[in-house]
Amino acid sequence: MPQKLSPAEVKAAGLANWSVDGEKLYRELRFADFPRAFGFMASVATIAQAMDHHPEWFNVYSTVKIWLTTHDAGGITENDVKLARKIDALYGP
Repeated sequence: MPQKLSPAEVKAAGLANWSVDGEKLYRELRFADFPRAFGFMASVATIAQAMDHHPEWFNVYSTVKIWLTTHDAGGITENDVKLARKIDALYGP
């Protein structure tokens, strides 16, 4: 089972676009419209399924909110950091 990262380890991961919301990584993304937001979610779903590590998320029109945590570990793990980096790469600068 993955080990929960300390706050210092989460900070050292360098996820500049993510914040910590309780025991979860959090990011809000904005898109031009609903089809682009939904398409992005579908792309993330494929990545998450391959990793067997699934996000908590919320979508309204052009906004996607994402929370990443590892429930079995009770917080943020390296799996969350890896998925966050893949999400960042997919979203772009």
